[in-house]
Amino acid sequence: MKVSYDKKVDAANIQFFDGPIEESDEVCEGIILDFASDHRIVSIEILDVSKKFPVETLYKYEIKRWSVEDE
Repeated sequence: MKVSYDKKVDAANIQFFDGPIEESDEVCEGIILDFASDHRIVSIEILDVSKKFPVETLYKYEIKRWSVEDE
C-alpha cells in the first residue's frame, strides 16, 4: 500500500496495488474510488483532504487483524 499527499492540490491517494484504472466513481463529495477491470479497488483519492481530517494522520498506521470470528 502506498500513501501520498500533494500539498499543492490538497489531495491524498491511498493505492492498494499497481495496475490500470478502468473506472472511477465519486462515492461522496471529494472521495473517489478507482477500480481495476475486475472491480477490485486500486486506490482511493481524497480531494480537499486537509478540510476532512488532519493530513499528518495519513502517515500513521494502526494494523489490526480482522476475521469473521471477531464478529
